[in-house]
Amino acid sequence: MRLSSAILVAASAVLAGCQNKPGLQVAGPPDPFGYMKRSAVCQVSPVKSAGPAQKTATMSVRSDDGNCGVLVQQDGERSYASFGVAPAPEHGKAFLYNYNDHTYVMYTPNTAYAGQDHFSVTLIRGPGQPRDTLDVTATVDATGVVVPTPMVMAPTPAPAPAKSTSRTATRRRAKTTHP
Repeated sequence: MRLSSAILVAASAVLAGCQNKPGLQVAGPPDPFGYMKRSAVCQVSPVKSAGPAQKTATMSVRSDDGNCGVLVQQDGERSYASFGVAPAPEHGKAFLYNYNDHTYVMYTPNTAYAGQDHFSVTLIRGPGQPRDTLDVTATVDATGVVVPTPMVMAPTPAPAPAKSTSRTATRRRAKTTHP
């Protein structure tokens, strides 16, 4: 009897580990593409209105080859119909996409860059409707970012061969013509 009780307790303990538990929810914009790396540091201010059709946001991000995102929506919590970036960031790249009625503005600074960066996003509500502008100012930090050095050294060019000072004579073959 004791043996069967011990087996029952052991089996219960093993099966308890198989329970379905909710997965860890990661904060930040979704990654519908499955390849976007998040920066280790990404702090974004709430999007603020700076006048009619004018919005601003600031972010702090590390230049560790990861991105940082800003979420924007139209009134009525809808995504924008279209968008563009002008001027583009000088020290990184911006990527915009719509997903689940949200418009995401992703910024990835150049690896190991430190300093300020700025870009503007034109947000198009729909055909014939006014456009909104989002100005994003990024403070980029490179603390702890290491740029790897190549393992293989580039080949060095071989020295040019020395020029010979002597001339070689070439002989021409005589042409014979037959009448």
